Amino acid sequence: MTQNFVETCVKKREVHRGRSVNFRVDQVRLPNGNVAGREFLDHPGAVGVVPILPGGKILMVKQFRYPVGEVTYELPAGKLDHGENPLACVRRELKEETGYVAGSIKPLIRYWPTPAFANELLHLYVARKLKPGSMNPDDDEFVAPEAVPLAKALRWILSGRIKDSKTVIGILACREKGIL
Repeated sequence: MTQNFVETCVKKREVHRGRSVNFRVDQVRLPNGNVAGREFLDHPGAVGVVPILPGGKILMVKQFRYPVGEVTYELPAGKLDHGENPLACVRRELKEETGYVAGSIKPLIRYWPTPAFANELLHLYVARKLKPGSMNPDDDEFVAPEAVPLAKALRWILSGRIKDSKTVIGILACREKGIL
């Protein structure tokens, strides 16, 4: 017997429209015919990139993240603009946050960071043949690039110093695929 798990939208309701994300409370019809509410963050999607420097170091960015109240080490990343191609976004964010331009960018993995309460799809890439240049961060973005050896990044992941999902997944996926 095949079980139906699909929920069908009955009514969409946006409760907040923000600069970066929106919040919705939709009514859905459940597989058993009942109606329930589904609260979630409506997100346009994002990109992240594992920039690999000559010698195998990973170019990361150090920044303060207000929601968690900590300085973090993360892969360069950013939100997709409406209708923006993920590859174009990766090139833009890499340049903005690190100053580097990549001679080679290849897809790594796509995933939902938090599908229980957000529809964000994150596209991760690997960048190589990096050429340094000048950074151009957004006006409200304060970041510092830092080259981190793979062994150190792995220690930071296993010790809990790196908790950011795109960074953990990107580095471990590169290692698993033999890229790093």
